[in-house]
Order: sequence, then structure tokens, then C-alpha cells
Amino acid sequence: MKPTALHWINGAWADSPTHADSIDPATGETIGRYADGGETEAEAAIAAAKETFHGTSWKDDRLRRARALNEMAHVFQDHTDELVDALALENGKLKPHALFEVEMVPPKLRYYASVIRTDYGRAMEVRPGTFSMVLKQARGVAGIVVPWNSPVVLLIRSLAPALAAGTTAVVAMPGQTAQLNSLIYRIFSETRSLPPGVVNAFTELHGNGARHLMASTDVPCISYTGSTKVGRAISATGAEHLKRFGLELGGKTPMIVFDDADLDAAVPALVTALTVFNGQFCMTGSRVLAQRGIADILRERLTERLENLRVGPAADPASELGPVIDKAGAERIDQAVQAAIAAGAKPLVRGGPITEGPLAKGAFYRPSLLEVTDNSLDIVQQETFGPVLTLQTFDTEAEAVGLANDNQYGLAASIWSRDIDRPLRVARDVDAGTVWINDWAKVYDEFEEGGFKQSGLGRMNGLAVMDDFLEYKHITITSGTIQDP
Repeated sequence: MKPTALHWINGAWADSPTHADSIDPATGETIGRYADGGETEAEAAIAAAKETFHGTSWKDDRLRRARALNEMAHVFQDHTDELVDALALENGKLKPHALFEVEMVPPKLRYYASVIRTDYGRAMEVRPGTFSMVLKQARGVAGIVVPWNSPVVLLIRSLAPALAAGTTAVVAMPGQTAQLNSLIYRIFSETRSLPPGVVNAFTELHGNGARHLMASTDVPCISYTGSTKVGRAISATGAEHLKRFGLELGGKTPMIVFDDADLDAAVPALVTALTVFNGQFCMTGSRVLAQRGIADILRERLTERLENLRVGPAADPASELGPVIDKAGAERIDQAVQAAIAAGAKPLVRGGPITEGPLAKGAFYRPSLLEVTDNSLDIVQQETFGPVLTLQTFDTEAEAVGLANDNQYGLAASIWSRDIDRPLRVARDVDAGTVWINDWAKVYDEFEEGGFKQSGLGRMNGLAVMDDFLEYKHITITSGTIQDP
């Protein structure tokens, strides 16, 4: 029997009175046990992080931080195969998708190590003999709340800049990926240049520990990736203490396909945009907006492709779509599809939970394709978080932009056209933090991503994310002047 997966607090393994089962979503079988944390573990982690922040040189020694981030990148890279296997088993990701996620981690750590070494600050002699400088200082303890859908990269996307800034961290990891979490904690333990108490992480299923991070006066900044509903709630809690929030929330990515698009390139990308991470991705391409001239052929090609998509476990290399996180998730997705059909959506590919055969034991959901004419339907307006695609037709460029923007979300968008001028023109008008032209899901460590409207607050990646973890301090000194002869 595998040992119980524990927490990692103050450089040591920590248990909890309550344990729970880890489940393989492809089979419904128990694959391990884990310590299920909460407020007690969060408080212990906060205390360790606070003591380390004030009692060590971590916040002041940039060379030490750069060394730790670079070493952590090497350790993550050394554990690539284990991480991929654990992510595929516990999260249900297909192996290529799990590798895609895991391989994003070392470059992020190395990029933020380089940011530490190349931030030269600002200083000037504002008038003869008077010098001013701006210092960037870490805010203190950073709270990081990680979702279950992409727990490896979304942890590091927040943790790397937090550590680069000089904060210590308390990380709330999801119970749905507890065995994977334990492997990540082991990587922290093997990063020898990372002092105890700098990174403290606990696993929980019900969110009590994360809520404690929001309410604690000892945690001045929060980095959260998750739903818009929860993002609003934690913002309200943190507002009492004027916490700094970095929030990447829900998305409903429009994929705008114009008449002059290269469909041989677009169709595979549209299918991939729906199926990567089994549709459980904030940037899932869940809305296709097709110009009328190519709508018929695009409808036909998407229908044929999705009807014949091979659904199966990550253990089968031929699988093209894996399970969603659990059976409750599959049922939730199906209820959204049922409601959409009842409200007038036309099912081109009905899809739904697999209820017969060997896959019935798992949380498998065949993809759905719904054609809609009413942009106000919930299936268009709300994040489904599963492999469900809607198809709408438009005539003009202005209509496409209007449909894309008629939504509470604004995380990402994709534009397909071979016109030399149109894509950039449309990209400027679409309300989204990231816009891909003739592509999808290209994210670079050096460039910011994040949402407009209800898709978030602040930015992840790039340099802008550093502000979530930093205070700016202006210091001025007058030291005398050289007298004129």
C-alpha cells in the first residue's frame, strides 16, 4: 500500500487528523490516501512563512533567490516522467497534454530567476546633491490557491514570481490531485538551496484553508486561479484588509473563423482547443464563430471530427480525449447541454457521459457540438468547463466582434483569417487579454496573460505579475553639493 500523501510545512512533512481517498477518474478506483488539510494546516504554514520572511535573508538576498529558482527548475526537470505519469493518472490528462503542462515549468522558474538578476531599479539625482531611488520590497507572505485542472504549471506560474519578488509562500493545493501534490512537495524538499519555511504547501478538498488565507492579516497578497464566482467572494473577504489580488478567473474563448481562413489549419486547431486538458481549461476554445461563407463546410468538418474522436484513458496512447475530473463533473456538463438543447440549441453532436462498456466506470464525456442562434443562452455565456463546443454564424466583421464581446468573460480569443489587415484590426477590438491569430494557446513566460471584465484582475506571466508581490518604496537623500567656483 502506498504511504499517505502528506503536507509540506516549514521544511518537514505534516499529517492531518482527517484522511481521504485519491481516485483515478478513468476507472473510479482508489489509487492512494492523503491527509486532508484545512484551517489548522493553513495557520501552521502561515506562521512558518512569516517567521522565515522576517527571520532570514530570503527577502533581501536576490542571488540566493535566483540560485534557488534555478535549482528548482533542474529538480522539476529531473522528475518530468514521474510528474507526467502522476498527472495522467490522477488528473486524467492524456500523456501528451500532461507533458505539455510539465515541460512549461522549468522555463518559468528560469525566467523569473533571470528577472531577479536583471531588475536594476531606478535612481537619479533629482537636483544637485539630492538623490532619489525606488526600492522594490516583498510584501510579506503570499497566499497561492491552485486549481485541480492544471495544478503543476498553475502552481509555478504564481510561485515563481512570488519567490523572485522575495515573498515566502503558503500554497493551498487541491485534494483532487493529492498524490501529484505530494510529488511536487518532494521536489521542494530536494531543492537544497530553498530554505525551510519559504514554501509551505498543504492539500485540502473543501477550501477551509484557502478561506483562512483570504481572511488572515498575515497574508497581504493572494494569487488565485479558478472560477469567477469564487474570485468575487475572496475579493470581498480580502477587501477588509486591502489585500493585493492577482486573479485569473473564468473564460469563454471565442474562435472567430472568417471566410478566407485556412480550414485545413483551423479545423484541427479548433478540435485541439476543445479537447486539450479534456476541455477543463480556462482558455478552452468553447465558442466557434463562423462567417456564413464557410459555415456549412466548417459545420460538416467539425461534426465529422468530433463524432469520431477516440475517447479513452491516458493509459491508451490512441486516446484523443480523456476523462473529466470526476463523475459529478460529467453530470454537471451534461446538465448544461440538456438545458441548452431545451432552450433551442441544435445538437450537431450530442455527446454525453459514457454509461456503457469498460469506460462507464470512469468520468468520460463524449464531446458535444451545439449550433446556436441566441447569444444569450447560458451555454454561450457561462463557462462549461468540459468538451462542449457551440457554433454560431455571422455575416460581417463588426457582427463577429459584437458576438465575441457580448459575454462577461474576456480571457482569450482566437482569430482565423488569411487577410493581411483584418486579424490585427479585429484583435484590437476584441475584449480579451490574449488574442491568437491563426493559432491557439501560445503562452510565453516573457509576456503577460490575463483577463478583461469578469476573467480576472491583474496579469500572470511576464513582468506585470511581479507587482502582485511587491511594494514600491521611494527613498530620498540630500548629501551636499559641489559648489560652483
